[in-house]
Amino acid sequence: MKIDSRTDAQRRADDIQVFRRELTRLESERALELTVDQRSALAHHHDRLLAEYSQSFDIDRDAQAKQLSLGMRIASFLGALAFAASVFFLFRQYWGLFPTGIQITLLIVAAFASLLATHLIARRDGSGYFAKLAAMVAFACFVLNIFLIGKIFNVTPSDKALLPWAALAFLFAYALDLKLLLAAGILCVIAFISARTGTLSGLYWIDFGMRPENFFPAALLLFCVPAIFGHERFAGFDAVYRVFGMITFFLPVLVLSNWGGGSYLRLAANIIEGSYQVLGFAVSALAVWYGARHDYRHVVNTGVTFFVIFLYSKFYDWWWEAMPKSVFFLIIGLTSLLFILIMKRLRTGEHAQQGAAQ
Repeated sequence: MKIDSRTDAQRRADDIQVFRRELTRLESERALELTVDQRSALAHHHDRLLAEYSQSFDIDRDAQAKQLSLGMRIASFLGALAFAASVFFLFRQYWGLFPTGIQITLLIVAAFASLLATHLIARRDGSGYFAKLAAMVAFACFVLNIFLIGKIFNVTPSDKALLPWAALAFLFAYALDLKLLLAAGILCVIAFISARTGTLSGLYWIDFGMRPENFFPAALLLFCVPAIFGHERFAGFDAVYRVFGMITFFLPVLVLSNWGGGSYLRLAANIIEGSYQVLGFAVSALAVWYGARHDYRHVVNTGVTFFVIFLYSKFYDWWWEAMPKSVFFLIIGLTSLLFILIMKRLRTGEHAQQGAAQ
C-alpha cells in the first residue's frame, strides 16, 4: 500500500501500535501463537515501515511522541497568534511615521516576503510546525495589506475583500494541512455569503448580522462540502466543515427562537419564535440520528449540544419565574439523567444491530 501523505502515514503507524498491543494480549491469552521467525519477520517489517514513515513524514511513532507533538502543536498555535499580533501592533505603532510611498512598499514587501518564507520553510520543515507558524504570519500580513491599502487610498469597505482572504487561507490550509487557517477561510466564506444574502434584501453588506437568516445559505453549503469534495488526504477537514455548517445554522435558529423581530418572515413574533424553536429541536435531533447512522461523532456531539441548549432555554422560559430555583435545577438534573438513559439505549441498540450484521 502506497503512502503519500503524513495523515495516511500516521494512521498506519497508529494501526501498527494497536496491532502490536493486541498481539501481545492474544499471545498472553494463548489465543494466537507465532513462531520466533514469524514474530521476528513481523517486527522487522513494522520497524522498517515506522522508520520509513518517520524519515519521510515525521510521524509520531508512539504515545510519548504523540504527547510531545500535542505540546508542539499548542506551542505552534500560540506562537502563530503571538507573531500575527506582533505584526499587527508593529504596523499600528509606527504606521503614521512613514510617508505613503514607504507604507505601500512595506505592505507589499511584507506580504510577499512572508509568503516566500512560508514556501521555503515548508520545503525544509518535515514536521510542518514551523511552516504552519509562518503561514499564520503570512496570512496576517496579507490581511493587513488589503485592509491598510484600502485605508491609504480611501477605498470604500467591501465584502469582496473577504474572497482573497479566504482564498489564501484555503491555500495554506490544504498545502500545509492546517485546520486553523481552514477555519479562518471558512469564516471568511460565511461572512461573504451572508453579506451577499443580506444585500439581496436591501441591507448594507456590513449589517448582514441584523437578519440571522442570512447565515442559512452558508450553513447549507458548508455542511454539503464533504459530500461534494472528498478529503481523504486531510484528516479532520470534513469534521471542520460539518461542525462550522451546523454552528452557522443553529446559532441563528437559537437567536430567532428568542427574537422573532429579526426574521424576514412577516408573521407575529411569537409565531416566528415558536416555529424556530420547533425547527431547532427537529434539526438537532435529526443531526444526532444522522451522525449516529454514519458514525460522525462530531455531528452527534454538536447536535446533542444544541438540542440540550434549545431544551434548557425552553425550561428557562417556562419555569424560571414560576417555581423555586431548587425545583428548577432538580428538573434540569432529572432531564439530564433521562437524556443519558436515552442515549445509552440508542448506543446499545446500535451495538446490537452491528452484532447481528456480523
